[in-house]
Amino acid sequence: MDHQPIKILLAEDNEDDIFLMRKAFEEAKLLNLVKVVKDGEEAMAYLRRQGQYHDAELPGLLLLDIRMPKKDGFEVLKEIKSDPALKFLPVVIMTTSKQEEDVVKSYANGACSFITKPLGFTQFQEMIKQFELYWVLVSRVPEPIQ
Repeated sequence: MDHQPIKILLAEDNEDDIFLMRKAFEEAKLLNLVKVVKDGEEAMAYLRRQGQYHDAELPGLLLLDIRMPKKDGFEVLKEIKSDPALKFLPVVIMTTSKQEEDVVKSYANGACSFITKPLGFTQFQEMIKQFELYWVLVSRVPEPIQ
């Protein structure tokens, strides 16, 4: 396979989850490919390369939490999918929610996957390994439009 690792934007406001994700991505040798934003407005500024993100490199994948301040994940997802420059960005919802209505709403609004975050670090590591196998080694995503 001739896959280049994809750059990942993590939109997550929970410091503990960010720490666990960074640690798991570090174990999977993906840490240098992950950028973090902490709320929905910051996620959109990053993706639109506004303000402090004017020279940001667009990611090939967005990991999006649902419950974030300023703008929740569903609002971010809707904005992305209605923006011609961003609508092809694969968005994976990664949340603690197990609510069926959140799963349905995510897919209805254009998410390509819904993952419920595991609680422990060992389970987080295993999830990231599986994530890496699929999104980094198996799946092909479109090149970001610069």
